Amino acid sequence: MAKTEVILTHNVIGLGAESDQVKVAAGYARNYLFPQRLAIPLTAANKRRLEALRLRRAEREAHEFNTMSELAKSLSRMTLILTAKTGEDGKMFGSITPGVIADELKHQFEIAVDKKKIHLEHPLRALGEHEVELRLNPQVTTSLKVRIDSATPLPKPAETRGTETRAKETPARGREAATEKTRATTTDKAEVKKERPPRKPKVEKRAE
Repeated sequence: MAKTEVILTHNVIGLGAESDQVKVAAGYARNYLFPQRLAIPLTAANKRRLEALRLRRAEREAHEFNTMSELAKSLSRMTLILTAKTGEDGKMFGSITPGVIADELKHQFEIAVDKKKIHLEHPLRALGEHEVELRLNPQVTTSLKVRIDSATPLPKPAETRGTETRAKETPARGREAATEKTRATTTDKAEVKKERPPRKPKVEKRAE
């Protein structure tokens, strides 16, 4: 396959950035790079444009660095909260991937991060907090705190249920004791009333 040298005029992912001189397939250059104005042929006349392209590249990279540095500061202070379905033992069904994290960053914070910049050694499969590395730029990396909560309510331990049952029984027993005490008090008062001697009838004095 015939190759040709070109000068990139824009950043082309997987190929290079503006001002880079690269070799590509002649058909790729003729049918894609040149029509899209992403590159120009490597000629003596076009070499004179290299300085301008390098200056533009330096400005773009400086702007990118500043933007990504500010984004990194913001992300380092955030906590992304995700929910996952779990079984009765608390184990997750499925896992959290870079794509899920990228989607939730967009949904929760309106922050667009390419999932390729989110680096996980393996998908997240456990509840709790995780530190996730983000490589936003060749010179800018940061970490994002990700917390995974269960979307399934966990069953209460048996001891907790026993405690609640005892707590419910205690007031009932207290009410029974109070009722018995009231009855005893009422009975005592009734007996006191019975023991009181009868009142003597009043004798009216007749006027002489």
